[in-house]
Amino acid sequence: MTTRVCLESYSVMAKHGAFDHEHENEQPFIFSIWATLVADVEHDDLTKTLDYGDLQRAVIDNVVEAEPVRLMETLAADIIKEISKNPLVEMIEIRIEKPNAPLPYHGGLPLVERIWTR
Repeated sequence: MTTRVCLESYSVMAKHGAFDHEHENEQPFIFSIWATLVADVEHDDLTKTLDYGDLQRAVIDNVVEAEPVRLMETLAADIIKEISKNPLVEMIEIRIEKPNAPLPYHGGLPLVERIWTR
């Protein structure tokens, strides 16, 4: 069996983007994070699993409270770097959606996905 601890559709407001004006006004970013554990949790032991709050904290620390960056790829890498410090985590998949990203044409959902494996 494989155990994954996940946080889906976690929405925060932040000031990141390729353009200078995106660093002036907040816009929504939506995060989904799936963390695969190195071993299954077979007993009712919280020390053998990942806290959902750790996933939220990684987003807050690296997105909401961090200096603006240009690329969502950078946000993904920073969040993965923090979560991967936990030795219980074997793999991390992250999806960042930026619904209000400035696009040249109407429509579409800009997003970045990244996968990390120990």
